[in-house]
Amino acid sequence: MQKAFKVTLTPNHNQQVLINKTIGCARFVYNRFLALRQELYNTEQKTLNYHACSQQLTLLKKEIIWLKEVDKFALQNSLKNLETAYKNFFSDLKKAKNKKGVGFPKFKKKYGCKQSYKTNLTNGNIQIIENRLKLPKLGWVKFHKSQDITGKLINVTIIRTNSGNYIASILCETEIEKYPQVTQNIGLDLGIKSYFVTSKGEVIDNPKYYRTQKRKLRSYHKKLSRSVKGSNNRVKAKIKLARTYQHITNLRDDFLHKLSTRLIKENSIICIEDLRVANMVKNHKLALSITEASWSKFVTMLEYKALWHDRIVQKVGTFYPSSQTCNHCGFINPLVKDLKLREWSCPHCHNYNSRDENAARNILTEGLKILGAAVGAPDALNAYGELVRPGVIQAEIVEVGIA
Repeated sequence: MQKAFKVTLTPNHNQQVLINKTIGCARFVYNRFLALRQELYNTEQKTLNYHACSQQLTLLKKEIIWLKEVDKFALQNSLKNLETAYKNFFSDLKKAKNKKGVGFPKFKKKYGCKQSYKTNLTNGNIQIIENRLKLPKLGWVKFHKSQDITGKLINVTIIRTNSGNYIASILCETEIEKYPQVTQNIGLDLGIKSYFVTSKGEVIDNPKYYRTQKRKLRSYHKKLSRSVKGSNNRVKAKIKLARTYQHITNLRDDFLHKLSTRLIKENSIICIEDLRVANMVKNHKLALSITEASWSKFVTMLEYKALWHDRIVQKVGTFYPSSQTCNHCGFINPLVKDLKLREWSCPHCHNYNSRDENAARNILTEGLKILGAAVGAPDALNAYGELVRPGVIQAEIVEVGIA
């Protein structure tokens, strides 16, 4: 299984210069061949594939000498990225009009987008010894070691952040030590005020890291806007602002990683609502809170960690009325559509329901129903949607081979 390890590099001055040159050359090659392919199509209605571009790159190196100073794999991978961008564009054309999300390949900019390049392992050109990483052309580069990097090296991506830091993402083929098997299942109702409420009534508070740093961000934005373009003070203001944004991202990622890891350790099946975040952020009153919560990233973490440790993340349909349905009798109360109604008593069975906990229980019940139907074990649930035999679904899932 492939796993990426991220480490922060501490290159010397010469290595920093060479990294910046390599990123610039990779961007130059991408933009040059994108322009060439566009021009060729406009004039002759023809295109170039990756192999044709690679042959022309060899000739281009003889004309432009400074392309030879950098890692050759960075330039080749830049052409592969261009080929992937074209493939994604053409495959996206086949989708329905309302589902298109990939546009025509765009020219890369020097500022305002991800600055990186990728190099591949060949004949031992990439090595790791303790806290040092050997890279083509760069030689040995020191890094901050926060974890053991295990497995067979595949490639390394070097990223330059807006704050001026250099990060290496090391992709390895490795065996992941799986967590012990458990039989506990859980349902999650994601929210804004609290990050989520579980089907067992546990409430996880939303740390709201962006809002806690909002005053500092506002101050740094003011300093940046008032500084003179091209001045040293403007450069310093940019770095301070970028570092603050990076600090917020790191805090949020740390919170999400710890939370998702705990859920994967403790539960076998995690049922969660399939949220349409792109539609939800159209509400300008909730857009900031929704984007700050990073639900999509959290669900992505749950999914790949579940794959690593033989767990299951089951999504429940977007339009399933989890909040309106009484988890005791199944009665649907239309009054609960009002978001201000946080607690309600069921008119049918008079069961008292807390909005979020009730939704989490319904999500768990519906998720287990979907899984039970998928493995042919619908009898695992009774008329109220309660799990009759806790181990039946897990046993069927293992037998069928879903996990």
